[in-house]
Amino acid sequence: MKIKRIAIDTHPENTAFLSRGGNGYSPEQFQALRKIEIGNGTVSILATLAIIDDAALLEPDMIGLGEQAFRRLGLPEGAEVSFRQAPVPHSLEHVRRKIDGDTLDDADIHEIIQDISAYRYSPMEIGAFLVACAGFMTTQETLALTRAMADAGRRMRWPAEIVVDKHCIGGIPGNRTSMIVVPIIAAHGLTMPKTSSRAITSPSGTADTMEVLAAVDLIEEKLVAVVEQEHAVLAWGGRMNLSPADDILITVERPLRIDTFEQMVASIMSKKLAAGSTHLLVDIPIGPSAKVRSQREAIRLRKLFEYVGHKLGLVLDVVFTDGSQPIGRGVGPVLEARDVMAVLRNEDDAPADLRERALMLAGRVLEFDPALEGGRGYARAMELLGSGEALAAMERLIDAQGRRKEVLEPGRHHHEICAPSDGTITAIDCHLIARIARLAGAPMDKGAGIDLLHKVGKEVRRGEALYRIHAHSETGLIFARELATAASGYTVTP
Repeated sequence: MKIKRIAIDTHPENTAFLSRGGNGYSPEQFQALRKIEIGNGTVSILATLAIIDDAALLEPDMIGLGEQAFRRLGLPEGAEVSFRQAPVPHSLEHVRRKIDGDTLDDADIHEIIQDISAYRYSPMEIGAFLVACAGFMTTQETLALTRAMADAGRRMRWPAEIVVDKHCIGGIPGNRTSMIVVPIIAAHGLTMPKTSSRAITSPSGTADTMEVLAAVDLIEEKLVAVVEQEHAVLAWGGRMNLSPADDILITVERPLRIDTFEQMVASIMSKKLAAGSTHLLVDIPIGPSAKVRSQREAIRLRKLFEYVGHKLGLVLDVVFTDGSQPIGRGVGPVLEARDVMAVLRNEDDAPADLRERALMLAGRVLEFDPALEGGRGYARAMELLGSGEALAAMERLIDAQGRRKEVLEPGRHHHEICAPSDGTITAIDCHLIARIARLAGAPMDKGAGIDLLHKVGKEVRRGEALYRIHAHSETGLIFARELATAASGYTVTP
């Protein structure tokens, strides 16, 4: 049969399409061929099969491939291929053993991850593996999972002896410190190729916010050239094929709300290992509505990071930070980018909490530099930010990646949520603020989000605006306003 490109985004799965009639196959055979292997003897992929009943969409002698499957197969339209029922992965036996409570060895986990990376697992089978691991996972299994995930994709190599990175485990809206830390580190001269994910459950990720200012979807040659020129990059990591199994696992983890410490560590560390990092700072915010809610939990997570990092040869620094409320004022890509640039420009009204946290983290990263006198990291970060060198590094980075010509603005539809009574703001629910911002349209709608007008500790009067919701669509504003009216996320204590 000949392949035909079908303009349907089936991310992250490979999907193939066949006409029901006129090609010698019966409906019963189609049902049996739920997962098929397609190839020409040299290259092949596995894909989930879907049946088309409209003859106008696909000719009987053709097999359609969705965007992901067509790109991964790598053959031109019209190329002849054959297909067969895909064999059941042998590694599923290891998953069944894990479900029964067994501990898997390195080879078992490696085989599972290789099959997941090759799209041999259905979402249901991936879910079974994740749930089984969530029940119980040893530190050795966590290490094996990290290695297997890093080995399954591309590994970056850099000429620099020290390649630094930082990662926050997330859960705190507005915590866009990487976009301040990276230019500070670049201005100092250390290599920091920061590849980030787009937001999955948050109102914005680093890549989403940086995209307000510059291109982030960079091909490998472009990314390498930017790093060679500017010592750094702030790009989306999805193009690089770094730890591809992690991207597949995440699509199942998020709907199931599976986010164990073991899987979190494997996800983060595999990406950093694949990105070529040698030194890593991990930021763990602690707060009542953060991912980590107690000092005891944070210590356990830190020890797991340290164990895996040591075994992988990564120099690691883990820092605990305040996760009791959002950082900065903006929540959502445009509003967060505004805060970042205000800090880099040393504007008088720049968010002080975002500035201070970024300086602290940048100082910790700078301490990795053996040429810098011990304990001078924070002072050096202050010097680079205050002198304007960090801003200059950021402007060069934006130009190198490709400056966005269109200036994006906050959504024109807006609504203010006001204090229900006189009193003091004693708590802000990070999870709820993130949900409201996402309902407004963030991060897909770059201008959607929340402008926080007051933070914890501020005294307010009844009817005074606590925050402003922005959206580009009236529908998005309505959804966000309804949730915020029912539960604002702010606690005002008389």
